[in-house]
Amino acid sequence: MQTLWPHLARRVPRPPLSRERLTLPDGDFLDCDWLTGGPDQGPLLLILHGLEGSSDSAYVRGLLAVCHSRRWRAVVAHFRGCSGEPNRRARSYHCAVTDDLEAIIGHLRGRTNTLSAVGYSLGGAVLLNWLAERGHDAPLKAAAAVSVPYDLHCAARRLDHGFSRVYQYGLLRQVKRSLRRKRALYGVPDVPPLSTLRTFRVFDNAVTAPVHGFHDVDHYYTHASPLPKLRAICVPTLLVQAIDDPFLGRECLPTTAHLPSSVRLEVTAHGGHVGFVYGRYPWAPRYWLDERLAAFFSDSLG
Repeated sequence: MQTLWPHLARRVPRPPLSRERLTLPDGDFLDCDWLTGGPDQGPLLLILHGLEGSSDSAYVRGLLAVCHSRRWRAVVAHFRGCSGEPNRRARSYHCAVTDDLEAIIGHLRGRTNTLSAVGYSLGGAVLLNWLAERGHDAPLKAAAAVSVPYDLHCAARRLDHGFSRVYQYGLLRQVKRSLRRKRALYGVPDVPPLSTLRTFRVFDNAVTAPVHGFHDVDHYYTHASPLPKLRAICVPTLLVQAIDDPFLGRECLPTTAHLPSSVRLEVTAHGGHVGFVYGRYPWAPRYWLDERLAAFFSDSLG
């Protein structure tokens, strides 16, 4: 329920957004949706969505509503192919696609002297991998990552068991649909029939790994897992996870041994995957995650 409720039942009005297209060095593009109706100058929050997410995702809209009410500047950066239009290159996005995030942040630094960022699920993994790569040189005031697949090997195993397989089936349908659209327009490298790719591990071995230059799925999962890199993060960072996340078991979460003093891990008993609903739902739900992120970023965003 924690995972499904916000996805199926949360209704957040679409915030006022203005789209900007960023051209990448390889000729591809990324779309950024800017929150409008607030200040044009000052601190800025970068929002990174999860797998097949966008600025229309309920969790993104929820945080944008918080930013709008507090008159904070915010921008949602879409990964390649996630803004409603297929990207032009065979490559797409994955948990270690830090070069695209580097391009986004380099672009945004021309718009603000104070930049913070939050990433959800896959977007959180990308953010943590980038923070670890940049170390002391990361130009962020603060960062947060929610419901992150810290260990992709562990997460893939979790999704193959119990009710978690339902989520795996649904997400894979979305990923395959996006791949079919792009293949029809631009073509992509030959891959096995998509109907035969029934788990993320099989899909990543057949598509994600070869398209993005990895030897196989194990090479990709090992390279893209943020868990062993967390100690290199120097920016003040909040990690939010739930024990009952159907994408990640307790065994997939970081321990204190993985964390430097700059990183704070908050684990709740309930919250599902990017859910964190409390109150009298379905009658009067409250979304704790929005409140927690607002409190965390209040110092950096004003």
